[in-house]
Amino acid sequence: MNLIIKLLITAVAVVILAKVLPGVEVAGFTSAIILAIVLAILDAIIKPILVILTLPITILTLGLFLLVINACIILLADKFMGGFNVSGFWVALLFSLLLSFLESVLYSLLDKDRK
Repeated sequence: MNLIIKLLITAVAVVILAKVLPGVEVAGFTSAIILAIVLAILDAIIKPILVILTLPITILTLGLFLLVINACIILLADKFMGGFNVSGFWVALLFSLLLSFLESVLYSLLDKDRK
């Protein structure tokens, strides 16, 4: 149940960011839910491999290269999905930063309601 709620929160955040950010397009809420599932799968499978492969440069940049990895995951999700479009790398980087921030805000609001 917790996984479904997290996926729905991610989908809501994606829809909000698609309305706000130029260069990010989502076909609808169904596409946003599918995108949330694709991002979860990519974060679980591909991201750890990329983190291990780029560990030296991540250490050298004091962890800032992880932002580049997140943007690459967003661009990879763009290639896998038909209803999601990101116009470029910098937009993907900004989208990943804002998505993480908005998800954390929405998760914290959800935790306050549960207590």
